[in-house]
Amino acid sequence: MNKFIISILVLLSVSCAGSRKRNEQANTVREEAFDTVINNKQVSLYTLKNTNNLTVQLTNYGARVISILTPDKNGTMADIVLGYSDIKSYLKDPIYLGCIVGRYANRINDAKFILDDKEYNLYKNNGGNTLHGGKEGLDKKIWDASQEGNTVIFSYCSPDGEEGYPGNLIIKKSYTLTENNELHIRYDAETDQSTVINLSNHTYWNLKGEGDSTILDHYILINADYYTPIDNEWIPTGELAKVAGSPFDFTSGKKIGSEINLDNEQLTNGQGYDHNWILNKDNANELSLAARLWEETTGRSIEIFTSEPGIQFYSGNFMNGSVSGKSGKPYVYRSGLALETQHFPDSPNHPDFPSTRLDPGESYEHLVIIKFGVMK
Repeated sequence: MNKFIISILVLLSVSCAGSRKRNEQANTVREEAFDTVINNKQVSLYTLKNTNNLTVQLTNYGARVISILTPDKNGTMADIVLGYSDIKSYLKDPIYLGCIVGRYANRINDAKFILDDKEYNLYKNNGGNTLHGGKEGLDKKIWDASQEGNTVIFSYCSPDGEEGYPGNLIIKKSYTLTENNELHIRYDAETDQSTVINLSNHTYWNLKGEGDSTILDHYILINADYYTPIDNEWIPTGELAKVAGSPFDFTSGKKIGSEINLDNEQLTNGQGYDHNWILNKDNANELSLAARLWEETTGRSIEIFTSEPGIQFYSGNFMNGSVSGKSGKPYVYRSGLALETQHFPDSPNHPDFPSTRLDPGESYEHLVIIKFGVMK
C-alpha cells in the first residue's frame, strides 16, 4: 500500500438498498450554499456517491469533509459528521469542523521551535502557544480542486514563511469513493527547505447523527498502553505514562462518559479528554488499529487504522452551543468528538518524540483507514 496515502474505508454491513428517499431527506447540504468566490478563488461543494447510496460531501475551503451519510442498524440514513450547511458559517467556524489542520496539527509550546540551530517563531493563537497551524492555517485556505468521476483532488502550496514555518511546502490531498464503500484520502507533501510537518483531519463524529445529544454514551477502544500527559496549557510534559489503572485506559473499550468527570489532574488539565495516545505497534510505520468507536442505539461503529504513532482523542470540551449545525440544532457541550491520527503534539521541542522533520527530497507519509460498520 502506498505510504503517501491516507485512506478512509467505509465498510457498511447492512444494505443501503431502498434508502434513496431517506438519503435525500438526511442530506441538508445544497451545492449553491457553497458556490462562491473568495479572494478571487472559486469555492465549491463536491459530492461523491456510489451505487450503494453512500454519500460524501467535501469543499475546497480547508479541504474538508462536510457530511458523510451512513445507515444505522435499521437502514435509516443519517449524517454522522458535524458541520454547517453553508460556506459563510465555515468562514466563522471557531472549532475546526471537518478540516485539514496544519502545517502542524495540535500545539507547539511557546509558538516556537529550533531547527538546525535556527529559531522559528509562530503565531500565538492558543494562549502563548500555536494551535493547528496558527492564525490562518491550512483549514482557512482555498485549495485548488479538480474532480474526475468519484475522485476529488485538492492541492495547495504553502509559501516559505507562511505562519512562520520554513520552506515552500507543496501539499496534495485526494478523496476517492469506491463501489465497495471505501473512501480513500491521500496526502502528499514535499518541501524545498528543511521544515516540520504534522497534518491531520479534524472531523467531529456523532454516530447518532450530527446535532443529536452528546457523545458520552458512545463506547471507545484505544489501542494504546501509554499516553502523553499534559500541563494546564495542553502541552506535553515529555512523560510517557501508562494508561493502566487510570481514566485513560481504553484498551478494553468503555463508555466515554464513564470516568470523564473523575477527580484526576490530567482530566482537569485537559478539561476532559484532549490527549495524545501512543499507539501500540510492532514496527514504527506499520498500519495498525488505533481506535474503535461504537454507539449501541443506532448500531453504528467506526474502526480507525493508521501508520502514525499517535492519536488525539478530543471529547468536545469547548463546545458550548454557540454554533448550530446542518440540522439546525446547536452543537452543545460534548456533542461531537474528534479522533486525530498524528505525530505527537510539540514534537519539534521534544527530541525524544518521533520526529516531524521533513527535508528536501523526502515525502511526507501518513496513512489512516477508517472502517464504518453497523452492529446488529
